[in-house]
Amino acid sequence: MPSKTPRQNAFPQQTDNPAPVAPRQPETISQHGHTRTDPFGWMRDDNWQQVLRDPSLLRAEIADHLKGESRYYETATADLAPLREKLVGEMRGRIKEDDQSVPFPDGAYAYGTRFRTKGEYPVFVRTPREGGAETILFDGEKEAEGADFFDIGAVAHSPDHTMIAYAVDRLGSEYYDIRIRTIATGKEHQETIRSSDGNPIWSRDSLAVYYVERDDHQRPKRVRRHELGTDPANDPVLYEEADDGFFLSLSESQSGDYIFIDCGNSTSSEVRYIRADAGRDATATLIATRTPDVLYSVDHCGDYFYIKTNADDAIDFKICRAPIATPGRDHWEIWLDHSPGQYLLSFIPFKDRLVRLVRANALPRVIIATYDRTEEIVVGFDEDAYAVNIAGGFEFDTDDLRLFYSSPTTPRQTYDYKMKSGVRTLRHTQEVPSGHEPARYVTERIMARGHDGVEIPVTIVRLREVAPEDKPPLMLYGYGSYGITIDTGFSTAILSLVDRGVVYATAHIRGGSARGRQWYLDGKLGQKPNTFHDFIATAESLQALGYGANQNTVIYGGSAGGLLVGACVNMRPDLFAGVIGAVPFVDVVTTISDATLPLTPPEWDEWGNPITDAAAYQTILSYSPYDNLDAEGSYPPILATGGLADYRVTYWEPAKWIARLRAQTTGGPYFLKMNMEAGHGGSAARFEALEERAHNYAFALKIFGLPDLQTLRQQWVVH
Repeated sequence: MPSKTPRQNAFPQQTDNPAPVAPRQPETISQHGHTRTDPFGWMRDDNWQQVLRDPSLLRAEIADHLKGESRYYETATADLAPLREKLVGEMRGRIKEDDQSVPFPDGAYAYGTRFRTKGEYPVFVRTPREGGAETILFDGEKEAEGADFFDIGAVAHSPDHTMIAYAVDRLGSEYYDIRIRTIATGKEHQETIRSSDGNPIWSRDSLAVYYVERDDHQRPKRVRRHELGTDPANDPVLYEEADDGFFLSLSESQSGDYIFIDCGNSTSSEVRYIRADAGRDATATLIATRTPDVLYSVDHCGDYFYIKTNADDAIDFKICRAPIATPGRDHWEIWLDHSPGQYLLSFIPFKDRLVRLVRANALPRVIIATYDRTEEIVVGFDEDAYAVNIAGGFEFDTDDLRLFYSSPTTPRQTYDYKMKSGVRTLRHTQEVPSGHEPARYVTERIMARGHDGVEIPVTIVRLREVAPEDKPPLMLYGYGSYGITIDTGFSTAILSLVDRGVVYATAHIRGGSARGRQWYLDGKLGQKPNTFHDFIATAESLQALGYGANQNTVIYGGSAGGLLVGACVNMRPDLFAGVIGAVPFVDVVTTISDATLPLTPPEWDEWGNPITDAAAYQTILSYSPYDNLDAEGSYPPILATGGLADYRVTYWEPAKWIARLRAQTTGGPYFLKMNMEAGHGGSAARFEALEERAHNYAFALKIFGLPDLQTLRQQWVVH
């Protein structure tokens, strides 16, 4: 059990800087015979859809309150400014400022990105494949000049290599504008495609682009085809999704022969295909009708579509194939059968071989097989915890597979892997200009025991000289939703914590899929509380080992991970010394009961539908952080962040949470840092993003009371 040593407040009350007091305007909400009161519902601007497109339209009283919260935070943490500056300098010093990617070949050219020294945004370039002068296709640094926010969705070159289609967002609301540019002259085409999802895909003849259009609710609803030189208002709709619970996206087959319209949510999906050479007569053809609890995705090789699916109880997925002429479910034949415990993450079909990425026991593996399955290579990796990704590049008829590998102690490595021979060639190693000695660090994988006996994988990164008996401070990170698994790759940022003696741990809890899809299913809907119990059990296990003892644990989660830390601090406020909730999804029952919000309908398969299902309402209400504050509990300091243009977790969720914490609980203090010029992901500029990270880390370090490692060593001697 954790130590009961009284918590010392790292942020003493400042009488000359009182916390903002939000006015109470109670709203009564009744559902399924239950009534709850929301005192701060007024923070949700009825004009929120317009605010996403123009933040200046935010109602004045709300804007004033958010700005007041920012002033309070800045004043209360003014003493941390030098530490934040130092942290940014450290994190920036680990980034090679003029770094570049390993280019991907395509025809006569190789396409890649590079950064300038001090540059915030990438420069997209190409060079002749056989050598020659570089051509700049899109200069992100110049394009972003004068923008308060700038994010590049895509820069896609046309199949004939004469043009690019690029997508940018200048608000943070994830409405991307698509423009077309001729490479040789740099001339812009006259048309602008508004409100896209940022992923244009070219037709084979380079005369058109396909894109997904977002509606006024920020939902990807329509697939359109745009003929170059025409008015986008007249772009024909190839498919429109009527069900708000299903979202659309586009993908291109590795062969380049097909464009797929993927439509689905977390439990079911369906796919349509368009021939990439279809021209003006393009139509979308359905492969298989959506079926409850059946997911599938499609790629192509030769005469077949290859289909990843969980159909027929293949809980960790299998691969089927179907003839292109008759792709319906009745014609699916098994190419790779389901293997329980071998979670199939993705696959890439090349001309002669199919590559798949699987995860077993929370670790990924790459497997390469011929189509007749007579030859199979498993690509091995030696470390106890690591991250691996695969990329197909632009070419189909190739023997080269691009691999990306890193671990908590090993900087990212880029390999080209010969699929026939198994020869691996290192093409690039992430450089850490300020220096990095992997031998200084230890990566551990332990298993924490859950409240119901399950074993929860936990990845720990620490300095080799830091031992559990030293009782070092602990930052515990988690997510635990949507089947997303947090990869344990290399992070230059967390070294600013670890180098100061902080132990950084990642909990691979239920709701993610670290141990397969069942691990995800056991942490959603009615079983969602398992996610929170797992995280608490992880904290208790680590503290029992000596990590984070004596109330020296800070928990950190973002978005649905913000729900995680919010729910856990409600359940066990005594267990943590501080909480960081980045864009936290904390007003769960109200948000998931509001069908007008962008993500609510497709989220019902994740959380349940509290509008129609009384049991789902009660389950969600039981853990919703905003609705379960313990008025008698002494809460630790909490830092919440938000983005005004965020449509995923709207700005009012963290704002209401902090206001209610302040009004109804003891302890704290509670801080809100609202980015008035960004959305869900914060700044898209690489160095500005470090400044945001530095705020979180400085908050935690102040709680730990650790200005440097030397001070920690002195504390160890005392212990």
